[in-house]
Amino acid sequence: MLADVEAPVSSPLLVGRSGQVSALVAALAQAARGHPSAVMVGGEAGVGKSRLVNEVAQRARGTGARVLTGGCLELGADSLPFAPFTSVLRELVRDLGAARLAELLPGGSARELARLLPEFGEPAGPDDPGEARARLFEQMLLLLEHLADDGPVVLVIEDMHWADQSSRDLLAFLIRNQPTLDGVLILMTYRSDELHRAHPLRLLLAELGRAGWVTRMDLGRLTRQDTGQLVAHIIGRTPGKDLLDAVYRRTEGNPLFVEALLNDGELGAEMPESLHDLLVAGVRRLPEESQELVRVASAGGERTGHGLLAAVTGLDDVTLVRALRPAVAANVLLTDPDGYLFRHALIREAVHDELLPGERARLHSRFAEVIGADPALVMPGRAPGEQSYHWYAAHDTARALVSAWQAAGQAGRSLAYAEQLAMLSRVLELWEQVPDAAERIGADRGSVLEEAVRVADLAGDDQRGLMLATAALREIDAAAEPVRTALLLRMRGHLKYQLGRADYAADLHEAVRLVPADPPSAARARVLEALAHYTLRVRGGWDDPELRSVAEEAVATARQAGDAATEAAALTTLACAEPGGENVERVRSLLAQARTIASRAKAFQQLLAAAITESDMLEGEGLHELAAEVAREGLVAAREYGLAQTYGAILANNVAEPLVSLGRWGEAGEVIDRSLRLFPPRSSRSCTWRLAGDIALARGDVPAAAESVSSMRSMLDDSKYQDQYHLPLVRLETELRLAQGLPAAALSPVEDALSRFAVQQSPRYTWPLLVAGARACTAAAATHDATLVAKATEMRDRLRAEAGKLAAEGLAQQAHQLTFAAEAGRADRALSGREPDPGDLRPAWDEAARAWEAVGEPYPLAVTLLRSAEAALGANDRDGGAIRLRRAATLALQLGARPLSDDVALLARRARISLELPGHDIDAQANPEPERLGLTAREFEVLRLVAAGRSNRDIATELFISAKTASVHVSNILSKLGVTSRGEAAAAAHRLRLFDSLPPQDPRGILARTW
Repeated sequence: MLADVEAPVSSPLLVGRSGQVSALVAALAQAARGHPSAVMVGGEAGVGKSRLVNEVAQRARGTGARVLTGGCLELGADSLPFAPFTSVLRELVRDLGAARLAELLPGGSARELARLLPEFGEPAGPDDPGEARARLFEQMLLLLEHLADDGPVVLVIEDMHWADQSSRDLLAFLIRNQPTLDGVLILMTYRSDELHRAHPLRLLLAELGRAGWVTRMDLGRLTRQDTGQLVAHIIGRTPGKDLLDAVYRRTEGNPLFVEALLNDGELGAEMPESLHDLLVAGVRRLPEESQELVRVASAGGERTGHGLLAAVTGLDDVTLVRALRPAVAANVLLTDPDGYLFRHALIREAVHDELLPGERARLHSRFAEVIGADPALVMPGRAPGEQSYHWYAAHDTARALVSAWQAAGQAGRSLAYAEQLAMLSRVLELWEQVPDAAERIGADRGSVLEEAVRVADLAGDDQRGLMLATAALREIDAAAEPVRTALLLRMRGHLKYQLGRADYAADLHEAVRLVPADPPSAARARVLEALAHYTLRVRGGWDDPELRSVAEEAVATARQAGDAATEAAALTTLACAEPGGENVERVRSLLAQARTIASRAKAFQQLLAAAITESDMLEGEGLHELAAEVAREGLVAAREYGLAQTYGAILANNVAEPLVSLGRWGEAGEVIDRSLRLFPPRSSRSCTWRLAGDIALARGDVPAAAESVSSMRSMLDDSKYQDQYHLPLVRLETELRLAQGLPAAALSPVEDALSRFAVQQSPRYTWPLLVAGARACTAAAATHDATLVAKATEMRDRLRAEAGKLAAEGLAQQAHQLTFAAEAGRADRALSGREPDPGDLRPAWDEAARAWEAVGEPYPLAVTLLRSAEAALGANDRDGGAIRLRRAATLALQLGARPLSDDVALLARRARISLELPGHDIDAQANPEPERLGLTAREFEVLRLVAAGRSNRDIATELFISAKTASVHVSNILSKLGVTSRGEAAAAAHRLRLFDSLPPQDPRGILARTW
């Protein structure tokens, strides 16, 4: 075409961007060393984002890196699905061939990529849409991973402000999973001045910005000095002061405007009056036939193929090339292997805006007609979308409706659900304006609405889906079409549940009523499974007779109807409806059946859901080793099915959680770190942060635990309540506030949770919360604040009431129940103001310790042993206390739970017990007790308690001595410090910083920490 035309280079050198170039080159070097690296380059239109990225891309190619570039197109609602990634794949096919690319993927098959590019053969079959989209994303990830085996890869995605939702989703997926992409640098550009408050890219930028390897680069305008350099490079000499002043005043340092303002090395005879005039000035200087072609091309979009432009204009090649040559020479148009593109989108926009209304409609109609006659004139798969854009721009409503329907079908085949929904919405928008719409597309309005509901669910637009479902139900006569109505009600009930609406169940019950039980049908199986599934979600399952009955009917009906996927899903729901405890094997058998059936049917989503459910159930029952094993098997299966990244975060959490329970915190930490590096979805991230927070708090890293709580809060505060996320957050936040010495702040989240959430439906997550709440009550009592004590007393009563109604199924829940009983007894004594008798609680603590021993959780076992030791010492059982202390010390040391080790050592010192652990000097590990001002170690301990405001009786109780002995110690302390009162002694101790070398002591006592 016109590759031989030498267009003027605006500036042979990139000016004023040396720092940004260095940063991007450093990012490439980081990626080449195997570290994840992504940069988001933003700036106003014309500021030089593409020029900067192209400069770095050129340098990257010089080092042997492969550069892949794709751009997003400005087509509004008609945005072509996955447009930048389709361009990247075309570039790769052109370079390596489709067969070579397929060889890089597992099994040598690129059938998911065939949805984007026909060169890869026939697309995969009609799989579950969610699975198919997940595999498409994972194939793109694997392709980049294998390309990087031969050297660094730079993936450049330009103009993300125009990106379709599917492209945004895929880019986010790739960036989140970059830690698996050794040697891949991802660069994206966007116009910052296009990002209005509701722009969808804003949310993506904020979310990706939280990843440690993602950098946001804001490209500003050039300084006056840099503008002078740019002008000098363009005109070939240093500009005079008047010229530079005029250019800088008019352009304010925007490089595109500087280049457009200069004409053959000088300012034009007349200064443009507006930005629009500035941008089209170069076009107006072209010959008239070239201007006409540029106007035609502006209607085609930012890029227009040579053949398409020839067909639209009706010009032969010779005439077309002759007319285009001046536009390319003037740098208005650029060439690429597929045709022509405007040097900058702003120029195209300005030229298109100058078209007269009739001229604009005529040109868009012509483009649509030509593409309809020969779809090969545009990239494969793009013809319906391009036609839809042009007919809509031409205001031809009938043809716009038909082409939008066709574009929706193409978007669906490409798994671009947001774009499919946009096209279906256009069909509905135009419906009333086209009297014979149903005949034109072969579907009535109700069918279009039904399809839109289904697609809205896939696109995650629940609110829009609910509105569409309600509209669709108004179109259908339930008496005449009960099954069709029932399936719509099923979908609407699902969407209502997603939105947190309580009336979801009414839709599902009505759906079941509408579908006859005889003969058995897939439709009835699906509505039954949906009713059972969402009833399980809300009620919590586990021993719900009504739920079990519905699930059993769903299984039987699906089996008779031959609907394997629904049968597998219903079996998983039935397993959850079974009572726990002794019924574990029955549950596991049902889940094994679900996996077998799902595997045979290649229903991989249901297969992995069964693995997730089983590992979660086993962990809840306290069968930690089995839970971790099942979750690991699920991870292996996910990799085999090409869904490792999609389901990996959930299964990784299901591996990490039992490892945390087993006290294998090092292993769990590795799983957690890897999961967080992969930037999992929000819900999975919340669980990962919670596990990280649990470990951090047990190890004494309070700031890290606080960061976990803050991260969880940011994700969950605006989300729908889910017990497995919200209740653990409340429990962890309560424990954090206790560790920070904030008993009032510890009570608040518990009170809020008990008021807002249906905790009785979630015993697995409620028992740990009740334990934390009881500890908060004890801590509040120690403040002697009357208002806070009254609040804690009321809370203690409420906790007991909730515990009295709460089930305890399985070993883990029973251990929590026993721990709560002991903690509540401790709170009773603290709140009553009675003389405490720790020995009374020894049976309760011993029973709790035996329960944790049976479950195999070393950390709560060590805590309960410590408290049992305190109780034994309080009952004058020194030998029993020593045995328990030594066992607790061993466990705490093995776990690396430093706060717990300190508590054990402190109690041992107070009771004058040597821990005597072979190979470990536990006593030495605790902070040393300094002997200052002649105070003995015991007197020093008494002084600490005096400074905390304790009475002689309190001191005697805590140190296991008599009140008379405590009084003698106090008298000796006053004498040695040269003071006359307890208050003066406390003041002297703080002034002299006598306690700096001791571990910080919790005002609630040394046994405040627990799981």
